[in-house]
Amino acid sequence: MAEKKGFFRRLAEGLSKTRDHIVSGVDAVFHGFSHIDDDFYEELEEILIMGDLGVNTTMEIIERLKEQVKEQKIKDPAECKQLLIDTIVEQMDLGENAYAFEKENAVILVIGVNGVGKTTSIGKLAGQLKEDGKRVVLAAADTFRAAATEQLKIWADRAGVEIISGAEGADPGSVIYDAVAASKSRKADVLICDTAGRLHNKKNLMEELKKIDRIIEKEYSGIYRENLIVLDATTGQNALAQAKTFMECTEITGVILTKMDGTAKGGIAVAIQAELGIPVKYIGIGEGLWDLQKFNSRDFVEALFDVRKEGNEDDNR
Repeated sequence: MAEKKGFFRRLAEGLSKTRDHIVSGVDAVFHGFSHIDDDFYEELEEILIMGDLGVNTTMEIIERLKEQVKEQKIKDPAECKQLLIDTIVEQMDLGENAYAFEKENAVILVIGVNGVGKTTSIGKLAGQLKEDGKRVVLAAADTFRAAATEQLKIWADRAGVEIISGAEGADPGSVIYDAVAASKSRKADVLICDTAGRLHNKKNLMEELKKIDRIIEKEYSGIYRENLIVLDATTGQNALAQAKTFMECTEITGVILTKMDGTAKGGIAVAIQAELGIPVKYIGIGEGLWDLQKFNSRDFVEALFDVRKEGNEDDNR
């Protein structure tokens, strides 16, 4: 059996398209300018925007960079690279309570449009929580797509967790109601709920999510709540637009960013956190159970800029 690669190395490989897109350009700016001036900042700005960091995020990063260059009296453009990395890391820091749900009895509502990897992300998260000793129940409340329930059942079997489902086209609220009852009777630590992702009819989606919220609040009063949105990194700025639409329907507490191993738009992870104020909590880089990992801002940015020294990688699993 081939030696398992550390997650950092696989993340760095997964971000190679983004790195080719952004970092080679950034390096060219750092090494191509002999001094720091407006042209230097403009060139850097353009490359970051092209890398899907977004206009607002890029402007904030550049402003912070300018402040630090001035404070530290830096003259050589090459010295700005580490400053840029540290600025982005700082902007993406999750804070201490990002994964508080792991220490509580919790309900995790997972939302997102079809095709982003929502069901597989739920399966991976359930499998990891089960391996960590948690009793997990899944609720297959995406009842409008028969394949979603079938796929979730496959993951539930693989992860060794229970699943509550209804007939195709059943009321998602009734599935959530039954799942809450099952979670309570089985003394589950975590209930993870799959939901439908029909953005074409926002009014229906909003009503459905509100109803699910009401059922959980009434039947599972006082439970710790986590609402995670799954976004496909390969869609870049479109992922931001999806998140904004779902934010109109329900409160979102975190992002699962999938398909990071095949995108040239990895900078979207920075933009999501900065522009929406929602932390990226998990990133997915493959199909295996442990190819979904907790987000670490330092690991991500160092993988993006490929600056981690060989032999210093941390294989998270």
